[in-house]
Amino acid sequence: LRKASKRLTCHKRYKIQKKIREHHRKVRKEAKKRGRKKPKKDPGVPSAAPFKEELLREAEQRKQRLEELKQKQKLNRQKEHEKKRKLEAKKNATKIKEKAEGKVGKSSVKSKAKTNKLLDKNSKKSFCRELKKVIEASDVVLEVLDARDPMGCRCPQLEQAVTCSGGDKKLLLILNKIDLVPKENLEKWLNYLKKEFPTVAFKSATLMKDKTMFTKRRARVDLSRTTECFGSKCLLKLLQEHGKTQNKAIQVGVVGFPNVGKSSIINSLKGVRACNVGLARGVTKSMQIVHIDKQTKMLDSPSIIADPSNSALALALRSIIDTEESGSAGVLEGVDALLNHCSKQQVMMHYSIPDFRNTEEFLTLLAQKRGMLKKGGVPDIENIAKVLLCDWTGAKISYHSQPPGSQRLPPYLTEDKIAEMQECFNLKNLEEENNNTVQALKYPSPASSIIFQSAGMANGTIEENKVTEEASEWENLETSKEGEEEEEEDFTESDDDQDNVEEEEKVVKEVTRKAKLGKQQTSPTNSEKEMAESKHSNSLSFSLDKTGDEDDAYDFNTDYV
Repeated sequence: LRKASKRLTCHKRYKIQKKIREHHRKVRKEAKKRGRKKPKKDPGVPSAAPFKEELLREAEQRKQRLEELKQKQKLNRQKEHEKKRKLEAKKNATKIKEKAEGKVGKSSVKSKAKTNKLLDKNSKKSFCRELKKVIEASDVVLEVLDARDPMGCRCPQLEQAVTCSGGDKKLLLILNKIDLVPKENLEKWLNYLKKEFPTVAFKSATLMKDKTMFTKRRARVDLSRTTECFGSKCLLKLLQEHGKTQNKAIQVGVVGFPNVGKSSIINSLKGVRACNVGLARGVTKSMQIVHIDKQTKMLDSPSIIADPSNSALALALRSIIDTEESGSAGVLEGVDALLNHCSKQQVMMHYSIPDFRNTEEFLTLLAQKRGMLKKGGVPDIENIAKVLLCDWTGAKISYHSQPPGSQRLPPYLTEDKIAEMQECFNLKNLEEENNNTVQALKYPSPASSIIFQSAGMANGTIEENKVTEEASEWENLETSKEGEEEEEEDFTESDDDQDNVEEEEKVVKEVTRKAKLGKQQTSPTNSEKEMAESKHSNSLSFSLDKTGDEDDAYDFNTDYV
């Protein structure tokens, strides 16, 4: 059987159109009789409302952050699209070549060779090889120490290799990040360290965080320019004087554990961004030569590899493996060791978190506060642990450790060796320059800086033969196909970021609505407290770049009581 036709006669079709016109006319007539209601004018925030300025400022800041996040994600999506297109183009090109030449076997051998090269470049043995090159090639070795834990950044194996190498090789200690410790603590450490090696107080120049950041005038930020640094003149003067005594151009190697600021020091001395820097550990993978002037060459080196025999704290803070790639168990163990070596009350004050019984509860509270939640509102403990370790190795948190009570020289250091290391350097001028540097900077107060118990010197492996490679660490680099799959996964993740932006927009609208209504009562009700708690739990991961104090510009719980 055929289906019934939907065709109508002209009479019927015209009749329907007439009825529709009449209906529309009737609706317009009724609307005209009723009259149009004008939209209500926004009354704004009442001047009597408490914390009016803070509310409006917070809403404005959220809008600005949301716009910046959108721009950032748009640029990331464009990059990912380009990467995907390039990968597809490469795939098609290789397939066509293989079909034309009929050399499928040879291409598979080539791909394996490429992965082996990548593995070799990222392996621990390669890091040791490059580090040894730097030590052998340099006339002066700068061991960079984090001023917050100088003893934990010292490597006895490195110091022994330099002092016992013979010749005129010198070792200098660079105390970096001095603006993150109290002034009294810094002076104690300078007095302690100068008895063993010549020590320079240094504050390296910091770079802008992101290439894609825009100012209000839409001018792109120039990443090649650095901010002001302290101690660079003193260090350059010291090296130039040493070069004059040697009557030749000197090579200066910069060595140290991850994230102590080796590349940042070279950039500060050069005055331009010559070396790549980043929060990730192990950014520098090979020796890099930077010419400071005609008489001085700086050699940037990969990080020292922490020995597996070190304590959990030393491995958490000084390990070469990036926290993004390491296992969750190791990260949680590192955070546990970190909290055990700090004052619990100071940690609670810094992160604005209530009392906690164990590490897992602390991470749960911190994840809820910073909005790091999985589906269903479950706190993302693994990711917050990784972020915490990055904060402690980066330049965000101010903490300090006390120098040992008595001066005990390591077995490889004798009084003759100390005198040998100190000759050719004007120690009086060095002390004066250090004092000038110390006086020029602003420091955190001892009360705001967290007291930290150092685990002592961290053992490192310099010899390539002593390195034991971990198979699980580089399993992801087996084939180029897996790399392409990872690109696709990253691409899908950008869609999730878009959902997060939509959620953030809802939060912003809710905050602005609250700001406009203002507070009708002087004491906070239970419903307001619930709304404040839900706001904290729904805040997004981009607030992780802020410290605990900046997270809550306005807290509804701190209203008039």
